[in-house]
Amino acid sequence: MEKYFVKWLINTIAIMIAIKLVPGIVYSGEWWGILVVGLIFGLINTFIRPFINLFALPLLIFSLGLFTFIINAMMLSLTSWFSDTFQLGFHVENFKAAFFGSLLISIASMVLSCLIPSEDKKVHLHINRQ
Repeated sequence: MEKYFVKWLINTIAIMIAIKLVPGIVYSGEWWGILVVGLIFGLINTFIRPFINLFALPLLIFSLGLFTFIINAMMLSLTSWFSDTFQLGFHVENFKAAFFGSLLISIASMVLSCLIPSEDKKVHLHINRQ
């Protein structure tokens, strides 16, 4: 359960970084709304993205994986749509903003994930006692 909480916080922080650095991505809601946006983004990437990847598999193969950037931008745009629907205040203005925002979110998530220690990354030293 802790792993999902950390991943949610990482996604939320990455989205906040994109809001600050990418023109065309804006947030104008309450402070708690960005936490909900991070949750929505995580749920979309968990449940919807695998189906999109499956249907886009020929394009992913043909483009040598570069179509992943388009899928990431679509997931961010879908998050914006849900945010607008629930009036959370998160909005992505156009595809260009979604593309660069998803690229920045991916990089920020990767860096933040590397900075946070987890059980998988810990090195255990086993000493055989005789």
